[in-house]
Amino acid sequence: MNKLPQEIVIVGGGTAGWMTACYLAKAAELMELKRNVPACAPKITLLESSVVSTVGVGEGSTPYLRLFFEFLGVNEFEWMHRCNATYKMGINFEQWTTTAQTKTKRSSFTDTDCYFHPFFSSLDIPTADMYFSAVNKHRKGAAHDTNPSHYFTAAHMVEKGIPPDVICPSANIDYAYHFDAGLLGDFLKDYALNKGVCHQIGTVASVQTHNRNITALKLDDNNTLSADFFIDCSGFRGLLGKQALSRTFTSYADTLFNDAAVAIASHATLSPETELQTRSIALSNGWQWHIPLINRTGNGYVYSSHFCTAAQAEEELRLAVESSNTPKQARHIKMTVGRLDEHWKGNCLCIGLSQGFIEPLEATALMLVQYALHLFIDCWQSDSPRKMESYNAEMNRMFDGIRDYIAAHYYLNTRNDSPYWLACREEMKVPDTLSYLINAWDKGENFEQALDEVDNKLVYLRPSWYCIFAGMKRFSNDLVPHQQPNTLAIRTAQQSVENAFRKK
Repeated sequence: MNKLPQEIVIVGGGTAGWMTACYLAKAAELMELKRNVPACAPKITLLESSVVSTVGVGEGSTPYLRLFFEFLGVNEFEWMHRCNATYKMGINFEQWTTTAQTKTKRSSFTDTDCYFHPFFSSLDIPTADMYFSAVNKHRKGAAHDTNPSHYFTAAHMVEKGIPPDVICPSANIDYAYHFDAGLLGDFLKDYALNKGVCHQIGTVASVQTHNRNITALKLDDNNTLSADFFIDCSGFRGLLGKQALSRTFTSYADTLFNDAAVAIASHATLSPETELQTRSIALSNGWQWHIPLINRTGNGYVYSSHFCTAAQAEEELRLAVESSNTPKQARHIKMTVGRLDEHWKGNCLCIGLSQGFIEPLEATALMLVQYALHLFIDCWQSDSPRKMESYNAEMNRMFDGIRDYIAAHYYLNTRNDSPYWLACREEMKVPDTLSYLINAWDKGENFEQALDEVDNKLVYLRPSWYCIFAGMKRFSNDLVPHQQPNTLAIRTAQQSVENAFRKK
């Protein structure tokens, strides 16, 4: 079991399909090197339909993507240049916490209606404990500065326009990327083909199965494609896992209401290289993404179709973009939110949207693809007779853990200007883990202990939970509303960045 199956067929292209092809080709290469035997690489074929389009609007990542390219041996500058990519130090959440009854213009919100969720690194060690202490003291009734932007170095890098490539590598800072999803797919395709992956154009007409295994794919040109192992990267359709093998799907719709998105590109900002953040701006029935790329700006509106129509969402997004030069074309996407219960069973593995989707709020889609591939390679080489069960349990833990953190954004909102935001607080099925943390926080209990109690269910770590509770102002009403900035924390964080500049 130290080798991959000798014939692998990946159904579906797009970012998930080509990421899978790249990862498996590189993993097979490394396996052969480790075993020190003549190469006997598996035949990997990616089957891509010419009539089925990919979603292709995910343009942000988590820092985990850096490890993917390091694994492939790809230089950061090379792929970023090809994909019009920019650096990302975190996400700025805007207008999620206003209590005004009616506020439709951005100018009517203040700076206190936003908070920054940074990526964390060793540079934050001098100020992180200061932040946790300030938040806990504020929870107990003392007025303290709980703005994460004042404590974490990523926020200062965004404010000053300092990209991570000028920071000394020994600082080991965390950062992610924005990129053109279509160009990234093309880059990964070139890499995979250079590694010997076969590319075949065709549409699956039917799937032949036996005892919950796939035996062959019948194509619309009457040809048949056989393999030892099949990977479903067919997107929301779930051509193999959902349709052919009837795997059970657990919906998140009663927790996460958003099920649609509309995307519109606009011209690039003046200095996209120094914006260094994704903006997440709450609108009346969801939120807007603003992603700076070198060649354009990505704009989108993730919303619930139960509260507005596609036409209404597009109109609201166009008003929010506020540009007479915005192209007229908009792309509408329907989303299925939830996950499979069995991601890997028999000779079929589901990856990407075919295995599940949460929503793009924290840009976790590619992280889940990458994690699923890494875990699959580890489990495949395991001697455990229950490796599939272990794989599925861990993937479900990842999906549920991310769902919990995403759900917190909506449940903790304080907007009163639309039925959508009220429903997020009053009608959401709050996951058990999130409910436990909210109760511990609200009752003034030891939050560190509460986090430890559910640690095995969490995906997001301690700083992220502090940032979202404090950033969403989840404090009792009798606290002093005005907080003086913690100047010591600000100076310390700024000094940490200055000290970490790359030596010329």
